[in-house]
Amino acid sequence: MEQLATDKGRSKQRNIKTGVVVSDKRDKTRTVVVAHQTRDRKYGKYIQYKSRYQVHDPQNDSSLGDQVEIVNCRPMSKTKSWRLIRVVRKAPGQATIATGA
Repeated sequence: MEQLATDKGRSKQRNIKTGVVVSDKRDKTRTVVVAHQTRDRKYGKYIQYKSRYQVHDPQNDSSLGDQVEIVNCRPMSKTKSWRLIRVVRKAPGQATIATGA
């Protein structure tokens, strides 16, 4: 976990998650699915869960299928309260287009 120092000397722990971009149709907003699993207390079986987050991506860096890191932040809209930190891995088969002058 990442710890950020505040001005009063206290440290604030940030909630960082890693997931996959499943929708990039909106400008500056991505839908990211984070998969996790927990162990059932009674039977010991592992149960898989998926959570969908609306993520703010101001430079439109990520695209469909990319693995990204996101962090919790202040609410930016009704459903969007996560921010993109970085693109961990680009989706296979996607070429990066360099725009030159």
